[in-house]
Amino acid sequence: MKYKIILTGVTGMVGEGVLHECLQHPSIEQVLIINRNPSGISNPKIKEIIHTDFNNISPIAGKLAGYDACLFCLGVSAVGMTEEDYTRLTYTLTLHVAKTMVQQNPGMTFCYISGAGTDSTEKGRMMWARVKGKTENDLLKLPFKQVYLFRPGYMNPTKGMKNTLKYYKYISWMYPALRMFFPKYVSTLSELGRAMINAVIFGYPKPVLEVKDIVALANKAS
Repeated sequence: MKYKIILTGVTGMVGEGVLHECLQHPSIEQVLIINRNPSGISNPKIKEIIHTDFNNISPIAGKLAGYDACLFCLGVSAVGMTEEDYTRLTYTLTLHVAKTMVQQNPGMTFCYISGAGTDSTEKGRMMWARVKGKTENDLLKLPFKQVYLFRPGYMNPTKGMKNTLKYYKYISWMYPALRMFFPKYVSTLSELGRAMINAVIFGYPKPVLEVKDIVALANKAS
């Protein structure tokens, strides 16, 4: 079976890495990327929609029908942000996009990039973790075919990507040791991308995927 997916956040490190895996995967037939600005990426599999306001994607809703999955890689750092602003850009935006997607594609699988340490109780001391937890919880209530919530930790970047955060060049040399001594918290960006694709193709026994689940699913044989 061939799959058509929607991908957000390709101008960021994670989204670019996930796109790289999608373009190489033989089961992915088409990737619709939605950006605020042109990505500059050319590939026969890619369709692109430029839309500046992700808080209101209703004007493009009709163009989102007919897809099997959404890999939601759009996100912002909570550093320096108020809880109100972070909630608007993380929870409110994500739920708006997800609700629009499921209206157009009731049989869709929705994969969301969360983060290690996300607080499912929504009551912890870490602001970002509470907001991510609420986002996860409310995504699970939507009538998608499946919702998978990915909680990566440290992700070693994929070589050759242009949106890799600059500080990785100073710490990537530690990756082999980190992987050896902290396997519950360390994976590669490539593994995350492959795991998201495999969640769409094969599914997974539980909706929340910690790092060990991401690695296991990434290496699932077809």
